[in-house]
Amino acid sequence: MRQENLIQVQHDDFDISALYHFLQADNVEDGAVATFLGAVRAKNLGDNVTGLTLEHYPGMTEKSLNDIVVQARERWDINRVVIVHRVGALQLGDNIVFVGVTSPHRGNAFDACEFMMDFLKTRAPFWKKESTSEGDRWIEARDSDAQKASQW
Repeated sequence: MRQENLIQVQHDDFDISALYHFLQADNVEDGAVATFLGAVRAKNLGDNVTGLTLEHYPGMTEKSLNDIVVQARERWDINRVVIVHRVGALQLGDNIVFVGVTSPHRGNAFDACEFMMDFLKTRAPFWKKESTSEGDRWIEARDSDAQKASQW
């Protein structure tokens, strides 16, 4: 099977069904598809969240996401990969990120998907500003995310 990537950084929402279709279409080689979907949640750090704004560094962000996929491919037998990340102003419940991966076997798919999400959280140049009932604040990288990524 030919390895394929779909990597996008965009303002508009994404169609989860279309992204899944990209992973599965005419793919009889892979028996496993693992996906992750992240959305804007209503609480963070004990505060009520009312919205989220994501900023990025164009060009650098896409390169970083491509590098993450290259590293995953070096570690696991995976074929199709999707990473779509939104930027701009988002509301509660809005989709933020979709990561999907196919592989002949589930272990590779699960591990590669988790790895890509962990590295996306710690190495991709995205900046998050939360709007809360207490005001706006920039979200710093969490030690727990760094610890999670260091397991790889």
